[in-house]
Amino acid sequence: MLDIKQIRENPQLVQERLNSRGNNYDIQPLLELNQKQRELEAQRTQLQARSNEIAKLIPEKIKSGCDPKGPEIMALRSDGGSVKAEIGAIETQEKEIIAQIDTLVMALPNLPSESTPLGKSEEENVEVRRWGDEYIPQNPDILPHWEIGEKLGILNTERAVKIAQSRFVALIGAGAALERALIQFMLTRQIAAGYVEVMPPVLINTESLTATGQLPKFAEESFKCPEDDLWLSPTAEVPVTNLYRGEILSGEELPIYHCAYTPCFRREAGSYGRDMRGLIRLHQFNKVELVKFVHPHTSFEELEKMVGNAEAILQALQLPYRVIELCTGDLGFSATKTYDLEVWLPSSGKYREISSCSNCGDFQARRGNIRFKEKGKKGTQFIHTLNGSGLAVGRTMAAVLENYQQPDGTVRIPEVLQPYLGRDVL
Repeated sequence: MLDIKQIRENPQLVQERLNSRGNNYDIQPLLELNQKQRELEAQRTQLQARSNEIAKLIPEKIKSGCDPKGPEIMALRSDGGSVKAEIGAIETQEKEIIAQIDTLVMALPNLPSESTPLGKSEEENVEVRRWGDEYIPQNPDILPHWEIGEKLGILNTERAVKIAQSRFVALIGAGAALERALIQFMLTRQIAAGYVEVMPPVLINTESLTATGQLPKFAEESFKCPEDDLWLSPTAEVPVTNLYRGEILSGEELPIYHCAYTPCFRREAGSYGRDMRGLIRLHQFNKVELVKFVHPHTSFEELEKMVGNAEAILQALQLPYRVIELCTGDLGFSATKTYDLEVWLPSSGKYREISSCSNCGDFQARRGNIRFKEKGKKGTQFIHTLNGSGLAVGRTMAAVLENYQQPDGTVRIPEVLQPYLGRDVL
């Protein structure tokens, strides 16, 4: 959530930053409502002072000898009643205007950082670096991961569709073991990097999704259990960030690093016709998520470290990838700056997203009221939150099945995974 004070004091800057995202965000109605609310607040303050004055004056008058039922006291009581009625009417107007302001503010995305490249779409994202070109396989006959998975008997979509519907998959035998090995490997590495593991609920309430920015804008992307006001978590970013919702942390606790493995659930609304086969775009998938709570002064430095933590997994697996800095037009709703990691998938001859690491600044902290207090300083500050995939497990499996595929139809197991699986080949 944006700071209404920032919007009011720097409207041109805020409008320019919002415009750089490429959508038509108009803050003028918000400014007008805020001005009206401030005027009503000033009127209410004056009337409250008058009400307090009358309340103090009546007993003084009676004490000095005025008849409690005389015309002077009755006039004061009448005046006091009128003032209270005016205050009540103004408070009603204020509540209505504040509700309208909240609705408008909640619909505004985060402001892109000054260092985020300007651009209208993903075509203008900036490649930062590549790694692992020497590991790109030269086999020209590599099968797509879903084909080799079916041939090996470790991946079955037909039976998953029978159980659920399209965009679900069943992993069988070594496929299930490989998925589990990847999860364990990722968690072990991220814990060693300083992250504290969390196993959160994956059914989450509306307030939690609102705090991280998924609601109200992306309701159509999520699965809901309407009878319970619970949603299936789209990413562990949501429950882990909400661990500290409504809390004031100590500055000495920062930074806080968490990692979490959870299944994730997304409708993938609007993406039908894309990636209908395989592990790239499923309604249910596994992911290891990284979440940070940090001091505002260090959040961009912490973002670079988080990207490094995600890269370390790909490097250990010896999977070729590149790092992309998203431009303003491709930035996620809650992010102020984002890097995507894209892994090489040889069957399609292109890089595909496998991790997205974002600095959200104080955007989520304002929505979730997550603050901290520094020792020796007055007041509190909103914390900065970051999140990133470390990594998307299904997409990592897809990359392994393709990049480690052999001409004889077998798949080598990456060396770092062999202790988890007890084998070196599928």
